[in-house]
Amino acid sequence: MHNGPAFRITRKVFPSTFFIMNPHQGTAHGRVEVLGNHTDYNQGLVLAMGVEFSTAVRGSVRTDDRLIFEAKDLRESWEGTIENLTPSPNKMWANYILGVLHGLKERGIPLRGINLEISSNLPMGAGLSSSAALTVATQRCLQNLWNFSLPPIEMAKISQEAEHRYAGVKCGLLDPMAILHATEGHLMLLDFRSMQVESIPFPSTATFVIAACGEKHALVDGEYNERRSSCEEAARLLGVNSLREVTPESLSQSKTKLPERIYQRALHVVSETDRVGKASSLLKRGDLVGFGKLLDESHESTRVNFENSIPALDYLCAASKNSPGHLGARLSGGGFGGSTLHLVEGSKLKEFLLTFQREACKLLGHEINCFTTSPSGS
Repeated sequence: MHNGPAFRITRKVFPSTFFIMNPHQGTAHGRVEVLGNHTDYNQGLVLAMGVEFSTAVRGSVRTDDRLIFEAKDLRESWEGTIENLTPSPNKMWANYILGVLHGLKERGIPLRGINLEISSNLPMGAGLSSSAALTVATQRCLQNLWNFSLPPIEMAKISQEAEHRYAGVKCGLLDPMAILHATEGHLMLLDFRSMQVESIPFPSTATFVIAACGEKHALVDGEYNERRSSCEEAARLLGVNSLREVTPESLSQSKTKLPERIYQRALHVVSETDRVGKASSLLKRGDLVGFGKLLDESHESTRVNFENSIPALDYLCAASKNSPGHLGARLSGGGFGGSTLHLVEGSKLKEFLLTFQREACKLLGHEINCFTTSPSGS
């Protein structure tokens, strides 16, 4: 289990040969989707929070037009110029930065040569939005370097465009919006129809555990994009602009209009947005038991209806239910690997971790990595 401080690595002294002028830094916390799986691009509701782990981008302005990026944790570098923002064929991490630069250029921000150094203690591919944290941290760094500002929604769109164009993932706005609005001690209720964000205090009597299943999720292979296409097809067949306009009752009445697989995908999204609304009300009343049950229901829906869970994620949720202090568990993020989120009674955290890790090891056949976290933000 890893439960260390949020960020250490960027406190080092950087070589003056790389940072030719006073460096500036931008940081961004990772995020966890607490409830609201694949609802963002359907104009639905999501409950999310920032985690304690983060990505930092430190940089300086150059006197020429060169771009030099260094990923310290990967021990890799990339070099190019501001005239050529073509995606790199083998440095995916650099592509996210290039995507940000492309988005800024489209919005009339003059590009200049820069040195950037990236450091992170966010585990990649674990469902904590390491890519969105990188794009947001990059934007914050560049705003400090180039002395410009953009509203959060525009920053989120730039991050989304970078994923679409440079990573091939047709993601929604959830990840960057959640990261940009992350607030310590609060969950964020994000409405992707009105684009409003509400902060809801999270009770100190419970905590979260995040567990990695050991299989990194790779959304570029088409599974994520297929789910999104299915949702768009469901909305088209139902004659609505998005699945946000559909209620569980109206979907049931229109079941015959949809092919079975499309119906199952829509059923998950429509019921998930309904769960988020109910969960927000329960959280405001301090009903963590009822809140946790909705997390369990969400995972069952991802397993049966949306089919973006995998056996390893199911095993982690099963192990959680057999552990003292369990209130709820579900996959978090895009699915197909990554992590699970566990809501645990704070007074029983130690007993939960001992039992959970033992039971998970039995089911998976190997030890797991997990850590505790509470809602965090900049």
